[in-house]
Amino acid sequence: MSASSRPTVARPTIVRVEWARLQGQRPRHAGRNARLDEHGSIVRPALARLTTSDGAQGFGFCRAPVAAAQAIVGQALDTLFQTEPGAQAGATAAGQAFDFPLWDLMAKRADKPVYALATELTKGHTTPAELTVPCYDTSLYIDDLHLEDEANAAALIAAEAREGWARGHRAFKLKVGRGSRHMDLMAGTRRDIAVIQAVRAAIGPHAPLMIDANNGYNLNLTKQVLTATADCAIYWLEEAFHEDSVLYADLRAWLQTTGLDVLIADGEGDASPQLLSWAETGVIDVVQYDIFGYGFSPWLRLGQQLDAWNVRSAPHHYGAHYGNYAACHLASAIQGFSFVEWDEATTPGLDAADYRIVEGRVQVPNRPGFGVDLDEDVFVAARDGEGYLLE
Repeated sequence: MSASSRPTVARPTIVRVEWARLQGQRPRHAGRNARLDEHGSIVRPALARLTTSDGAQGFGFCRAPVAAAQAIVGQALDTLFQTEPGAQAGATAAGQAFDFPLWDLMAKRADKPVYALATELTKGHTTPAELTVPCYDTSLYIDDLHLEDEANAAALIAAEAREGWARGHRAFKLKVGRGSRHMDLMAGTRRDIAVIQAVRAAIGPHAPLMIDANNGYNLNLTKQVLTATADCAIYWLEEAFHEDSVLYADLRAWLQTTGLDVLIADGEGDASPQLLSWAETGVIDVVQYDIFGYGFSPWLRLGQQLDAWNVRSAPHHYGAHYGNYAACHLASAIQGFSFVEWDEATTPGLDAADYRIVEGRVQVPNRPGFGVDLDEDVFVAARDGEGYLLE
């Protein structure tokens, strides 16, 4: 139901909450990272759909249990979402568990894309009719452990990068840290270096290339890898080791001494409580809190803070598919937004056909809400199978 055709309700309430987990598939099996075993080819986005007393609906990523849904049924919409422009705009504490469905719902009620509503509520100005956002291919995992030969291993990952290039990507992140768990320390480090060099050769000299060690390096290994790949123009190094202010300060000083223009990125996983203070003081350059664990509304607030510190924003997400699209809508409201992390997948029931990747940028649909649609039959079947419906 469109905004113009809904009946007028003085104070709409939530009258129905539906939740389901869909199942999709990546185009290629994803291997290991420095810490974990196979990531596989399956994605399982968890989604909730909210319906209001005046017939409006919105859906989005949500992990809320039944008890959380019970708490919002009957609640007035204005207790769950703050529409007054300013620092507290977005989901309230009472609505935070349904942050993404609420943004989709409120933007549809306003007949605007989420990115337009988010920018108006945080920046106080409108956005251009067309939004494109830089993205990177996050699919280059440690897929080569079955190969004994280092050259063949490097060639395999380089071929995967070329697959991403064919899908429109012009920036890439690859997993390193083979020697942390899966290989001998030095043999794994040599292979990391060979893979970085092969991927750089495959994508050319200008495409941004990031590496992610998932805390699998120490300070000296970090320096060794960055020295050996100095001619590869690494854009950022992510999670080199678990956050440590002493080691980060050493790495920062070493980078300045060597003249290597590599950004330090962190925050995806179990981040130190001191991470933001290190961002404020310039110890790290890019903050990557998970968009689902941290939330869309908190990310909007954090983005304003990071902009004031001249620190870049690059929300992490992986394995839930929906994040490909939701993260795009932060970009227009956060000046230092760097990239959308793109985890390519196809999920029956989740229709994002209006999103396109062209020359490394996501073309974001100028449609109300997040611009993603649900197939009713698929969603309801999943809801009735292992999900829930509350009214």
